Amino acid sequence: MSADDWAGAALAAVLERVAATAAAVGDRFPLYADPADGTWKTTGSGSWTGGFWAGLLWLRALRTGHGADRRAAADCTARLAPWTAADTATRGLILWYGTALADGDGQATGLRSRAARACLAAHDPGHGIVPWGGAFGGPRVLARVDAVPGMVRLLAIAGPDGAVAAAAHLHRHLDLCLGGAGEVRAPAWRFDGATRTWLPCADPRPGWSRGRAWLLLAIADALLEPAVAAHRPTRLAGAAARLLAQDGVLAGPLVPPAEEDDPDGPPDTSAAAITAVALLKLSRAPGPWSAACSERGGAILRRLVGAHLTSGAGGRPAGMLLDGCYDAGKGLAVRHELVWGDFFLALGLASWHGLVDLTRV
Repeated sequence: MSADDWAGAALAAVLERVAATAAAVGDRFPLYADPADGTWKTTGSGSWTGGFWAGLLWLRALRTGHGADRRAAADCTARLAPWTAADTATRGLILWYGTALADGDGQATGLRSRAARACLAAHDPGHGIVPWGGAFGGPRVLARVDAVPGMVRLLAIAGPDGAVAAAAHLHRHLDLCLGGAGEVRAPAWRFDGATRTWLPCADPRPGWSRGRAWLLLAIADALLEPAVAAHRPTRLAGAAARLLAQDGVLAGPLVPPAEEDDPDGPPDTSAAAITAVALLKLSRAPGPWSAACSERGGAILRRLVGAHLTSGAGGRPAGMLLDGCYDAGKGLAVRHELVWGDFFLALGLASWHGLVDLTRV
């Protein structure tokens, strides 16, 4: 089977699962699904993952070309509008990925522009970031690696000031999170007002699988945004090279353990899918790593499809990406289908199949 054949067949299975999910959840947003029967845990507002569901619906519409599918994607994206004013840096994940695939949809374009302006207004020059925010409780002034992907691209469309803010946001997170040897030394940091210093948070722990994946994706996004990459380009390239040199990105397991210090614990296919997309993006960015990133990104996608994507046997729906781990420490959805895992797998497959230009998503 050719590269296009395997990727196209897998993408069709994932998007058929999207169609079944859409019929099952209605106006709610899927979050994670039981691996035994595919029943979804849903949220009414979408939480931080709502943009990934909208993105999956847009991918389905791109694949089918059906007007009804396009309307369903547009309706879902419109339901993300309240997040524009929410105090959370996850607006990058919600409102970039929920709109980036909506080519030609005026409402989605308008929502993306409003979100970009709102995030720029929320940028705190003193701390150098768009703070994690208080929408989900806890300390407001946090720097977390999952606050960077999406946010870089979203800020960049807010004009020159947005590009400056995007670069500052990314580089502050690199200052805090990326160790000298390319390790993510802590995925989250809080600003202590009493000492005026940044302190590492206990959760997520160093070794969290998605920490490195999110950071690599954010760097790839910045390298593909000329106005952002123009700020300290040598440092960006060096950060990418250090992350790529770490075991587990261009070497090591194609699907990482959810926690590096527990290699026999649950895997995290969602981290693998994010990493695959980041690698495919990097293969399109200037740098000496293009061929290696493309090869590794394709290998990860093949492993996910071959070993973790359901075929429909055993009473389970076809097209479920299993073995995603929401939170190993809390024992939450540790071997489940996760909506963001589905999204990044579908996005990577759509790119491999030629349906999507990753430099624009």
